[in-house]
Amino acid sequence: MAEAPTIAIVDDDEGVRMSLASLVRSLGYHARTYGSGPEFLRADSAEEPACMIADVQMPAMTGDKLQEALVSAGRRFPIIFMTAFPTEDVRCRVMANGAHCFLVKPTDGETIIRCIEDALAVP
Repeated sequence: MAEAPTIAIVDDDEGVRMSLASLVRSLGYHARTYGSGPEFLRADSAEEPACMIADVQMPAMTGDKLQEALVSAGRRFPIIFMTAFPTEDVRCRVMANGAHCFLVKPTDGETIIRCIEDALAVP
């Protein structure tokens, strides 16, 4: 039997990380949580996540800068961005760099689930 996909969750808000991890696990996926972009980048990259959910506004490194670092390193997997402070500039930039979804917080669970399932369906 195939191993369940792992979803990485990168958000500086612990409550958001825990609620997203709970949602991801309720869908039968594994969740790995990180409090910042640098924390994710320092983690062992031997097992890439099948998908990432990342906040845009984080103090140590913004989500779009994390995406740039991943793309520069050749690490490509679907990224779902979430932000309470949406700007058209950031939305255009992350989507042009291959983001799968750009969601505005607060976002309902059904929308997040749909984005995760769509991201995991991408070959």
